[in-house]
Amino acid sequence: MKRTERLHAVSEMLRRNGTRGCSAERLAREFDVSVRTVKRDLAALESSGAPLWSRPGPGGGYGLAIGASLPPVSLSPAQAVALMAAVSAATDAPFSDLATAGVQKILDVLDPRTRARADALAGRVWVNKPPASSRATRSALEEAMAEQRVLRLRYTAGDGTTTMRDVEPVLFASTNGQWYLVGWCRLRDAMRWFTVSRIERASVTATPCSGHTVAEVGEPPANARPVHGRG
Repeated sequence: MKRTERLHAVSEMLRRNGTRGCSAERLAREFDVSVRTVKRDLAALESSGAPLWSRPGPGGGYGLAIGASLPPVSLSPAQAVALMAAVSAATDAPFSDLATAGVQKILDVLDPRTRARADALAGRVWVNKPPASSRATRSALEEAMAEQRVLRLRYTAGDGTTTMRDVEPVLFASTNGQWYLVGWCRLRDAMRWFTVSRIERASVTATPCSGHTVAEVGEPPANARPVHGRG
């Protein structure tokens, strides 16, 4: 692991540990470096503006001040390209436009040398973008999910039947390369999976959802997980 990547990983580990902090010895074991190297890394983070605290003695260690934001830490070219590839290959994913804008913000603040190397490496990664549903439809789905309001959908099923439905959005799910809106269908009075690409039109109503939960969807596949990135 290069030092820039390790500095970012160290800061993230300190952030995740909150008020418990981490000892230098634990950090050294985690990143397979010497305690001396860890202390140099911590000094570098503090010099860059990271709000570090230290607690001496047994049970002591290092941590980040509660509520403080971390200073920007540069990505490696490979990390930058990984972000570009992920958002480019998922144009039909929920909030994909926001993800693209977020990645662009990150790229804009990279130092020129890293940005140049990332651009060169990105030319070696090709993506065949899947067709996406309309921006208006995706915006409605995203808004309804975030605000937990009922959606009105025009939906064409696999057998060609088209219906208008009011749906309470519960979650987005991706499986076998296809995105689904999972929600409580008020027409069928049951939980249903709607293929996003088959939603022809969607609008957000003023009606709040009645409180259906993810647990009602059932057991997820063994390899399914939320996208919060922890762990």
